[in-house]
Amino acid sequence: MRAHRIRWWVYLLAAALGVGGGAATAALEERYHVSLLGLPWFVSAMLVVFGGGVLVAAWQVRRYTTTEPRKRVQLRTVTPERAVDTLIMSKALALAGAVLLGWYAGELLMLVGHLQAPYYRQIAIECVVACAASLIDMVCGIIAESFCQLPPSEGPEHPKVEERKRMRGERRDRGVAWKGDDNDGEAAVPGR
Repeated sequence: MRAHRIRWWVYLLAAALGVGGGAATAALEERYHVSLLGLPWFVSAMLVVFGGGVLVAAWQVRRYTTTEPRKRVQLRTVTPERAVDTLIMSKALALAGAVLLGWYAGELLMLVGHLQAPYYRQIAIECVVACAASLIDMVCGIIAESFCQLPPSEGPEHPKVEERKRMRGERRDRGVAWKGDDNDGEAAVPGR
């Protein structure tokens, strides 16, 4: 199974769905006078902290994947399961950030006509802060997703590996002695 990057238009679609949901919530609040708008400051702060945590976990995965295999022993904390979990969290964070950005932007758009009232002005400020926190989460998720991408594999047939072998003067049949390699003229069998 291969993981694919989330396309740019998926973020736009998620934000558009969020705008529709936020506008519908604002319309319900205005019509039925229930308090559904805004977001407490604490929740916006927790969104940013969660985005930073996912970004740190993704940085650890990136550091593990870009380190030489001999030096990876020092980075034992990153397991394949943890790397996959980090990738899933980064994708979820990016999509949730896009939806929430649209949601609070939709609420904000519906409140523009009521900003002279102190209650709606306070909710508009909360929505602006929530939009900023959601944008930070979306950006952190996109960056974290790119951090979890594996670098291209340089197998034995990779052109760079072949070029390095030619530069060092290595032979393809390394490890096997052929006629002309030693003085007695016989082919040596490895391990004998």
